[in-house]
Amino acid sequence: MCGIVGYVGEKQAVPILLESLKKLEYRGYDSSGVGVIALENGKVHLRKTQGKIQNLQDLIKSHSIPRSSIGICHTRWATHGVPNRVNAHPHTDCTGKILIVHNGIIENYAELKAALQKRNHKFTSDTDTEVIAHLIEESYDTNLELAVQKAIAQLKGTFALGVICADYPDTIIAARVGSPLIIGLGHKENFIASDVPAILEATKKIIYLKDGQMARLTKEAVKVFTFAGEKVSPKVNTITFSVEAVQKQGYAHFMLKEIHEQPDVIEQMCQSRLKDGHVHLDGIRLKDKQLKAVSQIVIVACGTAYHAGLVGKYCIEHLSGIRVSVDVSSEFRYRDPIVDKRTLVVAISQSGETADTLAAVREAKSKGAKVIAICNVVGSSLVRESDGVLYTHAGPEIGVASTKAYTAQLGMLYLLALKLSALKDKVSSRERQDIIQDFRRIPRLFEMILKAKKTIAVIAKKNSHFGCFLFLGRNINYPSALEGALKLKEISYIPAEGYAAGEMKHGPIALIDEYRAVVCITPQSETYDKMISNMQEIRARKGKIIAIATEGNEAIKQHAHHVVYVPQTNNILTPLLVALPLQLIAYYIAVHRGCDVDQPRNLAKSVTVE
Repeated sequence: MCGIVGYVGEKQAVPILLESLKKLEYRGYDSSGVGVIALENGKVHLRKTQGKIQNLQDLIKSHSIPRSSIGICHTRWATHGVPNRVNAHPHTDCTGKILIVHNGIIENYAELKAALQKRNHKFTSDTDTEVIAHLIEESYDTNLELAVQKAIAQLKGTFALGVICADYPDTIIAARVGSPLIIGLGHKENFIASDVPAILEATKKIIYLKDGQMARLTKEAVKVFTFAGEKVSPKVNTITFSVEAVQKQGYAHFMLKEIHEQPDVIEQMCQSRLKDGHVHLDGIRLKDKQLKAVSQIVIVACGTAYHAGLVGKYCIEHLSGIRVSVDVSSEFRYRDPIVDKRTLVVAISQSGETADTLAAVREAKSKGAKVIAICNVVGSSLVRESDGVLYTHAGPEIGVASTKAYTAQLGMLYLLALKLSALKDKVSSRERQDIIQDFRRIPRLFEMILKAKKTIAVIAKKNSHFGCFLFLGRNINYPSALEGALKLKEISYIPAEGYAAGEMKHGPIALIDEYRAVVCITPQSETYDKMISNMQEIRARKGKIIAIATEGNEAIKQHAHHVVYVPQTNNILTPLLVALPLQLIAYYIAVHRGCDVDQPRNLAKSVTVE
């Protein structure tokens, strides 16, 4: 969940490293550091500090670093050891010549550390990472590459590593198991990074390092090889999205920009996936005969992607009649799941590097299931380990709280449901075509909601003082309640719970009083009257109600203190429409409370550790 950048070339390294690292701050921002090898004397120079990267930039202004053309840097999301300067990366060995940055978790670090201490190694931090530096030191004679190989052979867990040594002032060694790491190819300069945005301004030529691979980078060349030393001829990928895609473009926050990008994301999905009234799922790599033979679907995902999966369950079961279960990825592999060759596992992850989802996929494949990934990142680990992939093509999402990735995942699940529906014949062709036509209208309906954002901002401000929120929904919008609560708690730090509205009387009603706001998701549907009953029960207990309702419903105003309207659409598609006001309510409340919307405390964008 940390961010890594490395540079070797002919330019001054520190400005490049810091600017690149800023673009990875969404991956963690507890502390940061940079280490270089000075041109003038070949010595290692290190600067580290607690807090965000701006603190590191300020430190370097007051304590400058000598000129250098090689260095590594890191922004941290703490796992082992509190966020402070000492635990910040890079870490070094006893000699001070070897520097290392690391993303991942070393599961056997405690036993390795104890053994190293018995051999008189001196540790300065509480991190698991520092053991790697000392292991490299023990194996190092004159061959840095071989020393890294010997060190990582002793590690259990996940890691993406960047290593430099004062004896090798022109070389970076990189290695990967389970945590993402890419290599950027430039002209007389090369890079390593945790993610593409870090180096996009310098190069669009990328190598995705695979598990069990290492690389040696100099300014002139990149060589990739296995941990056993066997040479690899890697694929060079060209990144298609622009630098502008990872910039704010005048918006106050990345989150607000990404909320506004949702109409374009769904429009692009419609244009590429809907042709002549049929759904085209290129990349799924399963024939219609194989899909038709599926007896059950298991969706595995985490966080927001899990909520998308819950919506997927409702629509797939309704449209195809296939039994669907949805698992939190971190629980799936520990419950001895019942899957077999007739099971289709749908794994959802924005980054494609979510550690728990990758572990769930491996468990499912070991039992013979076929796996389809719904993912946003080309070439990610999840994509490589799945039998097929449905790319959402939502573009880079920098804000930690997911917005456009969520609606893109929903969109792809709807298309999958429609595809399966055509094969299973549970609903009529007319109903299927009606949903497809309504799906095509979603981008325009999104635009209508976004035009009302000022009204939503006013409602959010009026309710920003409440100490806790309850979100209620029924049927296909029960997952919307879960997602709305998650968004609010992620970025505003207000305690919030999402519930199926029918469960309110089974406990949550005890919490309702004049100090709690309740968001009721009430579009026109077969459960609308039930939701109105719930709202009456809330009002009787002095709860303050924000209703999200279908445009034109004036009657609901007598039951709610505030109403946010969404356009009319097919009920099965309403989770797409209600997602935007839920996101905007959370956004404007967080802004009014002065919270860091794009980088909320304790969170990171890509959860690459279990």
